[in-house]
Amino acid sequence: MAMKLGEALVNDSLITREQLRLALERQVIFGGRIGTNIVELGILTEKELSAFLSRFFKIPAADQAQIAAIDPEVIACISKELAEKYKVVPFRKDRNRLHAAILDPRSIAGADEIRFITGFDIIPYVITELRLLYALEKYYDIKRDLRYVSILGREEERETTGEEAKEKLRKVKEEFANAKEKEEIIGILLNESRRIASRAAVFIVKGNRLTGWQSRGLEVAKFETAVAPNSAFSDVIAKKNYYRGPLLKIPGNGPLISLLSGAPQDCLIIPLQIRDKIIALLYADNGNASVLDASLTYFDTLVAMASLSFEIVILRRKIFDL
Repeated sequence: MAMKLGEALVNDSLITREQLRLALERQVIFGGRIGTNIVELGILTEKELSAFLSRFFKIPAADQAQIAAIDPEVIACISKELAEKYKVVPFRKDRNRLHAAILDPRSIAGADEIRFITGFDIIPYVITELRLLYALEKYYDIKRDLRYVSILGREEERETTGEEAKEKLRKVKEEFANAKEKEEIIGILLNESRRIASRAAVFIVKGNRLTGWQSRGLEVAKFETAVAPNSAFSDVIAKKNYYRGPLLKIPGNGPLISLLSGAPQDCLIIPLQIRDKIIALLYADNGNASVLDASLTYFDTLVAMASLSFEIVILRRKIFDL
């Protein structure tokens, strides 16, 4: 039996088993290919996924530049009905051969039918679901879900604003490095999260209790609760790892659901640690009805910088106490 793509990604050390679990959970809720969900979580970029698919299927990946500018004469070689049925987009032809990006290059039946109808020998190329759906909409007017538009848009924005993003990150690093108080650190963290999430909050962890500290888009000043077993909070604290996904309607999550006035279909909880001790949790979402439009990698970087900044502030105080 052929190895599943998710398992192959884990075996290649491109993702962890925990990241695969999160992507599979997300796939059940939102649909789409496993690779799309991995890109949406910010675990891999679309380019990284495309390169892996090429190795996995042992055929070339369709070039992004070629897909962006296909000759109408080539597009006309495959009908809209056939393109939609087999999720295929032709991008080059030479003599009796048609080079085509195919979502599932292992579909022999699809290749045979396309060859029979068009009269061309099909040269298959792998393509990500995101890029394929973009091409189907651009050339065949087959509308894609808004979700796929936003994911690909974020990917392309990162590429075109790379230098700007680096400069922004440098300034954020300076802010964390120069912070003098814990409240200032949390303020930087929450302010920066504004770019990628509409609501965010930081909760202090003390023993088995959580207390609201600072927030944006939420009111957490009076929030306090025990960390219930099997809750989203307890899972993050026990594993010392992030949680990304829906806030499940279970008793343990009751206090947080009440605070949020509902159960978000997508949220993120990341622990802030000093050495090996969790001191706080960052919570973020885009409201109860929206998918979190965020890069997990960037959030993780922000939290790592905040954790180091906390440690610097504590060490600075210890020096003055000597």
